Amino acid sequence: MDATLLFDGHEFTLPVHVGTEHEVGIDISALRRESGAITLDPGYGNTGSCTSSITFIDGEQGILRYRGYAIEDLAARSTFIEVMYLLVYGALPDPYQLSDFAERLRMHTLLHEDMKKLYEGFPPSAQPMAVLSAMVASLSTYYSDTEEDTELNIIRLLAKLKTIAAFAFKKSIGQPFVYPRNDLEFVADFLHMMFAVPSEPCEVSDVVHRALDMLLILHADHEQNCSTSTVRMVGSSGADLYSTISSGVSALSGPLHGGANMAVIEMLEAIRADGANYRKYVNRAKDRNDPFRLMGFGHRVYKNFDPRSILIKEACDRVLTQLNRQDPLLDIARNLERVALEDEYFIARGLYPNLDFYSGIVYRAIGLPTSMFTVLFALGRLPGWIAHWKEMRASGGRLHRPRQLYTGENLRSYPH
Repeated sequence: MDATLLFDGHEFTLPVHVGTEHEVGIDISALRRESGAITLDPGYGNTGSCTSSITFIDGEQGILRYRGYAIEDLAARSTFIEVMYLLVYGALPDPYQLSDFAERLRMHTLLHEDMKKLYEGFPPSAQPMAVLSAMVASLSTYYSDTEEDTELNIIRLLAKLKTIAAFAFKKSIGQPFVYPRNDLEFVADFLHMMFAVPSEPCEVSDVVHRALDMLLILHADHEQNCSTSTVRMVGSSGADLYSTISSGVSALSGPLHGGANMAVIEMLEAIRADGANYRKYVNRAKDRNDPFRLMGFGHRVYKNFDPRSILIKEACDRVLTQLNRQDPLLDIARNLERVALEDEYFIARGLYPNLDFYSGIVYRAIGLPTSMFTVLFALGRLPGWIAHWKEMRASGGRLHRPRQLYTGENLRSYPH
């Protein structure tokens, strides 16, 4: 099947490719060579930069699948380590593979002791995401980047990112680092490094543990988003794995991408400061002439509902019930949620509470500061980034080099 483009009196034939879920893509790779023209798509919202077998999204139907598995099944039946394996290696692990994978991760959780000196060089006010990006990039100075080391470097990064993240948190609050414990499961070990102090081990309930594990699963991949596309673009240059993933962390740190759940808490704090009158802000959100927008509602990709938000809402309710936190922000959040799910204005426009809305509430309830929210996002997204990096390298893809339309000055004479 082909498409035909009429341009400047000429007819051009463009191949049409159809994905396994019947997605249609018009191949314009030869358009400039044959016509001299390029396509213009600001933000790449309608451009397919690659083919991929990792994640499928149907925003109209609210579908998200990793490697063909529905996110509902993975969230209900898998652990984050199993989803890590699925994304990076393409299939769910059997019991032997899972045991071997978990053991390899346990063997590489420690950081080189010299890296502690790098943490000492950051000011106490350093943002944890900036520290995370810098420390991931620094790993390339400790480990060689050869083809033979690729698999080991993947394991190292999957194992060490939670240690790097936890150390960044401890640095931000002025507490001593807590070393990883290889007798603990992945999420339990992360929470131990985050919240334990030398004389007080961290005890985490099954409800909190499962909620955090699920959030990591739900964040693990999301097709060609900003940070994943950044990973593919930087990786296309041949950059090493650590530098490439560091670029993804940096992209995720932006408030329009990974910072969305932080924005939810900031909005709730603003409403509380204004007397906690949430209905006032609901009415403002309905006013076209008011610039105010409810953060954490609706989604750029999912037009009717975000399947991840349905899953995490139940976990969020369980966490809030068990912890019984007395927090006015959580009360405001629940009132906003109720209005959005019942008000015809929000229902008609698909303005439902999304994953960012509930994840911010869960993180706050378990005691994480907002500066760590995006770090948790990065920890979950890591296996997806690595999967895309591997896929990009295996495809032998060319160096990414977008085109542009120049709108500057024409040739000018240099002043004498």
